[in-house]
Amino acid sequence: VQLVESGGGLVQPGGSLRLSCRASGFTFDNYPMSWYRQSPGKEREVVAQINKAGDVVKYADSVKGRFSISRTNAENTVYLQMSSLKSEDTAVYYCNAGSEITYFRGTLHYSERHEYEYWGQGTQVTVSS
Repeated sequence: VQLVESGGGLVQPGGSLRLSCRASGFTFDNYPMSWYRQSPGKEREVVAQINKAGDVVKYADSVKGRFSISRTNAENTVYLQMSSLKSEDTAVYYCNAGSEITYFRGTLHYSERHEYEYWGQGTQVTVSS
């Protein structure tokens, strides 16, 4: 099982980056996918989530309107498009397979998670002038 992130780097405030996470060794479309991040001295936090079908997305309040998560199940890949980056977005970004995502369709509540959970090795994003 592997989750391999790429696309991190150094970017100026206001700039954009696109992170990719390619999965192998498991049935990708059976897993909800998430991006987390962790800054020095802080706990790891969820940034964005997408359900198995790719038609439900959720974001942390801090990145709403600036980040966009998507997935291509045929290519076993999940993406995180980051725009209008701020210095506080500086962190190591991790790809996750299997963490729970909850959402509503109308009045019906849904929960997706997998009994197994996998993590990538992380990719550094630094936002600085």
